[in-house]
This record gives sequence, C-alpha cells and structure tokens, in this order.
Amino acid sequence: MIDSNVVKLLSNLSLTMFRKNFFGIYHGAISAKLDYNSFVINTADAIFDEMDDNSFCKLNMTKKDYRWKIASIESDIHSTIYTNIHEAKYIAFGVPIYTTAYTFEHDEIVFDDYFGKVTLGGRVPIYDPGDFSTWYSRNALEITKYLKESNERIMVIKGVGTYVYDRDINNLVKTVAILENSCRLLSLKSSYQ
Repeated sequence: MIDSNVVKLLSNLSLTMFRKNFFGIYHGAISAKLDYNSFVINTADAIFDEMDDNSFCKLNMTKKDYRWKIASIESDIHSTIYTNIHEAKYIAFGVPIYTTAYTFEHDEIVFDDYFGKVTLGGRVPIYDPGDFSTWYSRNALEITKYLKESNERIMVIKGVGTYVYDRDINNLVKTVAILENSCRLLSLKSSYQ
C-alpha cells in the first residue's frame, strides 16, 4: 500500500503541473523515492488532472515484478536516476509546450528574464537525442549520465521534453514553472520582432 500523504502530494502537484501544460492528458511521469530500493510513480494510464490511489504504483528498483507492466513507460529512467543520483528524491518528466517548441530551433535556452537568469543560471543546454527510433532503448542511461556528469537537475531534450529532479518537491515545481514561463516569454519576444 502506498502512503496516502505521498499520493496526495503527487496528485496535487500533478494537477498543478497539468494546468501549467507540463503534463498532457496521458503524457508525463512523476515519482517520489520512498527508500533506497523503492519509489512511487504514476501508472501508464494515469490522467494527470484526476490522480488518485489507482493512478500510482510502488516499484522495487532491484526486482521487477508485475507492477512494472502497469507503470509509466518512464519507470526505467526514474529507477536509473534514483539508483545513480542519490540527491534525487522527486522526478518529473513532461512535455511543456513552449520549452519543447523552443528546442526545435535552438541548441540552448538563453534566458532574457530575471527569474530565468537568476534561478536557472541564465542558460540551459538542449540535449539532442539523435535517432528517435532508438531513443527508448537508450534513454535511461543517456539521461542519467547527462544529469550526473553535468551536475544539473534539469535536462531539456530536443523534441522529447524535460526531465527535472530535486530533493525538495517545491523546488522541482518552481524549476518547471520558471523554465516554461521563461520559454513562453522568449516565444512572445520573437513574435514582436
């Protein structure tokens, strides 16, 4: 059984991030690490604006059982991050509209707004996944390697979406909100030129 406080926390944050277009109806993933070998993640059929107890499953990182079949397609990535990056307590993956659209024409995001510059360090590189047809066979290792080697808590992937992890769930949501708002401002700025 999953702790009701964890379910409530992740459900509330899922709704907030859904309303901010970080998650689509069925597209995205959110998880919380419970202990050294288990975590909670949304199921593959979870609807992010209507999350409840049935929208999550508890997975063991050292032993795959039947629950892995109902879990999000992103579960392997979350598991690999939790196993290799001990600072990760919460992870979210989404396809924020403005951020993802920005990746099609750029190799990095250079922020012009105050919060993007101050909070996100002024710029975020955009990772090119290469061949999309092989992405899901190699993404767990590539994403974890990038996050570990770059010491960044955010990874923006060209045409795919954004991975964010943090020890504090509020910082994770803040990062997501600032990133998407900054990219929205960059989009609006380009429409005035």
